[in-house]
Amino acid sequence: MCGIVGYIGNKEAYPILMNGLKRLEYRGYDSAGIALLNGQPLLYKKKGKVNDLENYISDSIISGQLGIGHTRWATHGEPNDVNAHPHTSEHGKFIIIHNGIIENYARIKEKLEIRGVTFKSATDTEVLANLIEYIYIKGQVTAEIAVRLALSKVEGAYGLVILCVDEPDRLIAARKGSPLVVGVGDEEYFIASDATPIVEHTKSVIYLNDDDVAIIKKDELVLKTVKNDKQTPIVHQLDLDVGEIDKSGYDHFMLKEIFEQPKSILDTFRGRVAPDLSGLNLGGLFNVIPQMVKAKRIIIVACGTSWHAGLLGEYLMEDMARIPVEVEYASEFRYRNPIINMDDIVIAISQSGETADTLAAIRLAKEKGALVLGICNVVGSSIPRETDAGVYTHAGPEIGVASTKAFTTQVTVLAMMAMVMGHKRGYLSDKKYLGLIKELTEIPGKIEKILVKSDACKELATLYQRATNFLYLGRGYFFPVALEGALKLKEISYIHAEGYPAAEMKHGPIALIDQNMPVVVIATKDKSYDKIVSNIQEVKARNGVVIAIVTEGDSVIRKLADHVFEVPESNIAFEGLLTVVPLQLLSYYIAVMRGCNVDQPRNLAKSVTVE
Repeated sequence: MCGIVGYIGNKEAYPILMNGLKRLEYRGYDSAGIALLNGQPLLYKKKGKVNDLENYISDSIISGQLGIGHTRWATHGEPNDVNAHPHTSEHGKFIIIHNGIIENYARIKEKLEIRGVTFKSATDTEVLANLIEYIYIKGQVTAEIAVRLALSKVEGAYGLVILCVDEPDRLIAARKGSPLVVGVGDEEYFIASDATPIVEHTKSVIYLNDDDVAIIKKDELVLKTVKNDKQTPIVHQLDLDVGEIDKSGYDHFMLKEIFEQPKSILDTFRGRVAPDLSGLNLGGLFNVIPQMVKAKRIIIVACGTSWHAGLLGEYLMEDMARIPVEVEYASEFRYRNPIINMDDIVIAISQSGETADTLAAIRLAKEKGALVLGICNVVGSSIPRETDAGVYTHAGPEIGVASTKAFTTQVTVLAMMAMVMGHKRGYLSDKKYLGLIKELTEIPGKIEKILVKSDACKELATLYQRATNFLYLGRGYFFPVALEGALKLKEISYIHAEGYPAAEMKHGPIALIDQNMPVVVIATKDKSYDKIVSNIQEVKARNGVVIAIVTEGDSVIRKLADHVFEVPESNIAFEGLLTVVPLQLLSYYIAVMRGCNVDQPRNLAKSVTVE
């Protein structure tokens, strides 16, 4: 959710913090703020985007070599100047930025109010700031001890950076459930929610673990736990370039990321497909493949777009490996007392690797003794560290809030897992297995052919940008694609859209169909082709408008549909990777034409790190 950035060193902190906030704005954009310490604290915060904050500060004289910044996705308290971070404690001793939720903040606030503490905002973060200050003053302890004692009393999730005006030579960072990474420079340190603001300054980073507290001076970092156990910082090297987090000439990150999909899919299977196409090697699963092959049941847990990828994974695994698969919303899985057996395999999918509900589902599954695997994009994030084994997607940074290349790379990983299990279980013959590998390697080139025709999606968007409702239909492998297409449209254009299995149209949604409701039908040639043709005829019989995604050369549906978009022919197992691309483009162009902020849709944030 919220974006956190901090700096301590020999440079002016303001430009580093402001640029960092711009890099992190995809994590939240309700309000933003910066605090600098240069003798006296300088604090600026403003409702709105980071540019609003920058304009607000523009005439101010600002200086300091230590500071913190925050861009907010509101949880407690409406977006306004007062609720914006950083928050200052009552007597001004502590300034704090926070990502997460302090679940017992109301009880703590009540106790502090009884002791005479007053509050300005409606946030849980200000409560924590005042708790730290109360312990600091009453206990006459150091800032570090006050922070650790306060954190021992809170329940919930936090990524925190704290400065104390009485100890102006250090920052204190702490993490539980919300990601924090520390960049290591030459007598300087950078702190952030993720690596995007850090990569232009250093490639050396330390990932904080849950319950870690880092006391950071410009020339020293001491790592402890909340309980004061000394930890040894482990420095990792970032595999990330600044160019990957720029728009590279595209109008929006989302469009850039749609067009990056041929490369991101190639990078996902690169090194995992043998050069002679003779097999697959999923190195991250090497030690657990025997258990996967013997599994009696697989449970996939995910949220949002990752859930749709998981649903496609269910079809792939059941079809190729003949293993029963259940796909669960992680947000529901942990609360409904699920049945998990020790011989089950749980696969957790998350682009960021920090999705709070998915992490909670992982912990529940591990408590029950299941083997837990992860599919994730962000190296060093929580899910890869908490799972037993897993596979990185190698999609590269995804800055646009609406996921695109995350979906296609997740499906690519799930397809490779299904192929390996299916071959080892004997359900895929050598010939079929090698044929699927060859087909998979051709997908990037086929997507490039689709992207060349992006103007056709732009033309469709021109016609239907003012629609108020869309219906997306698909059968089999294409039902999850229909769900994903509908999600993309409503996320970024704010048009109501629903995805349905095509056969379910007659069980309710058909009542909505008229000449004002576009119906997007994924209708490539497969075993249910004749059925989907019948569904299209049912829509047309009710004066519905049909936009069909079809296989190249299709002549039957072309005569029925109002509009067709052709995709190259492929094996049915991989056609979801092709058919989703025109749906992404259609959503993008409609949103742009409606004047929506494509990369920062209202009320959303990229990484959902709170429940």
